[in-house]
Amino acid sequence: MATRRLPHDRPQLSWSGWGDPAASAPLPESLRAVLRDGLGVGRPTPAPASPAAVALTAPSLPEATGRELAAITGAEHVRSDHETRLRHALGKSTPDLLALRSGAPLAAPDGVVSPASHDEILEILRLCSEHRVAVVPFGGGTSVVGGVTPHADGFAGSVALDLARLASLQELDEESRLAVLQPGLRGPEAEAVLGQRGYTIGHFPQSFEYATLGGFAAARSSGQASAGYGRFDDLVLALKVATPAGTLTLGRAPKSAAGPDLRQLILGSEGSLGVITELTVEVRPIPATRVYEGWRFESFAHGADTLRRLVQDGPAPTVLRLSDEAETAVNLAHPDEIGGSPATGGSLAIFGFEGDGDDVEFRRAAATAACRGAGATVVAQAGDNWARDRYRGPYLRDALLDAGALVETLETVCFWSSLRGLYAAVGEALRDCLTALGTPPAILCHISHVYRTGASLYFTVACAQRDDPIEQWGQAKRAASEAIAAAGGSITHHHGVGSDHREWYEREVGSLSVAALRAAKRTLDPAGILNPGVLIAADRVSSL
Repeated sequence: MATRRLPHDRPQLSWSGWGDPAASAPLPESLRAVLRDGLGVGRPTPAPASPAAVALTAPSLPEATGRELAAITGAEHVRSDHETRLRHALGKSTPDLLALRSGAPLAAPDGVVSPASHDEILEILRLCSEHRVAVVPFGGGTSVVGGVTPHADGFAGSVALDLARLASLQELDEESRLAVLQPGLRGPEAEAVLGQRGYTIGHFPQSFEYATLGGFAAARSSGQASAGYGRFDDLVLALKVATPAGTLTLGRAPKSAAGPDLRQLILGSEGSLGVITELTVEVRPIPATRVYEGWRFESFAHGADTLRRLVQDGPAPTVLRLSDEAETAVNLAHPDEIGGSPATGGSLAIFGFEGDGDDVEFRRAAATAACRGAGATVVAQAGDNWARDRYRGPYLRDALLDAGALVETLETVCFWSSLRGLYAAVGEALRDCLTALGTPPAILCHISHVYRTGASLYFTVACAQRDDPIEQWGQAKRAASEAIAAAGGSITHHHGVGSDHREWYEREVGSLSVAALRAAKRTLDPAGILNPGVLIAADRVSSL
């Protein structure tokens, strides 16, 4: 019963920024004035005018290898034109977009290969292992941690393995409420094909419109409704994986005592151990009711305590988010859009409730009682506005970069008892570092995902760009990462490790854990061709 969504039906992700270029909008003059007067932003840094204006490294893939790849997939599915290489060279972090604007040649894959089956991928991996060609699995290209940037040092060349042709619903088990899906489906495509049968995955990260199911699994993605549906890795029940050493078929029951759960080895491995070619995912009936509402708390600390009690003692909302005072001031800066003039100060929470009518009303009543008991007040239309605009943030980031601002995000997670200290430490590290560089920042933060034992923190940082904004952000990110490690947080909650977080990931899990992961890679990927430089240092792998 495979239902295919053809790749040419899908909108292309912008080559120079986020999303659909037609959906971007210029900054209003009032905001430009705030940037100029408040942060000292004054020098525009527009993106290149066209893909042709971006220099790429010269391809090095031997022609004979290219012909062998074409024999596997068909010549039309191996491309090496300039724009295709550019579109597969980078993710969508601020440093990625700044690299586009720098004028320096970008490291790009020599070619882009688009297989149509698990068996074709096995053949590609066999061939690339034989010829020492690095392979970067590529889904939506939305990584913000260097997860899709090719690192080909020591290899004969590199290719991006684009999974867009593996984009179908293979099977729907309505009795078990499981869907077998291919990894190249984007979030909206998966929801559309499941929605025709009355089901949803319930996974809606900010990258939802362009990221793929394979990417969700490989990076342990977490959606905005994770309080109700769980993280994506919680929803994956089985995996089929192509590796240079052969096929892994993992997961035959919800839970098992048959040894360590090797699904967890692939979930979060970011394409460094194998290529996910099929996922079995838990689905639920599409909720009859969806309601979103906003509450203002006296402070971030008061709001966080209420969120903690709701998730620990229940009944919990489906969506639970809390902005600190600075982010609240920005979110409520346009009273005509939220139905009234906001009072100054406070911390804005967004609660979402999804389910049947009785269940939604029961959980809303419990949340309302908890909020009123904490002295919170309703903010009219704030919940609906959040739901309407929740995928718009990256577009604003791109416009701010064009204007000359440096804007980037980072995230972490910890136990509740460490949350206040972690929040303070990361904010202080960012502020001290960027102020010392002569660019005092605005720092916003929110709690985006909650658990009975802890929560994530998501920071947004904005300041004026210096002459070398990539190095500027690199210093700030290093300072924040050191603060996260010292304060007991994890280096990432849902962005992944990529190459950007690799140093702190290795320190976080310890040398013995890294050695065990290297041993797994040596078994599954003996030539070390899969996403070198991601998760594990490529030079270390090649020496095994």
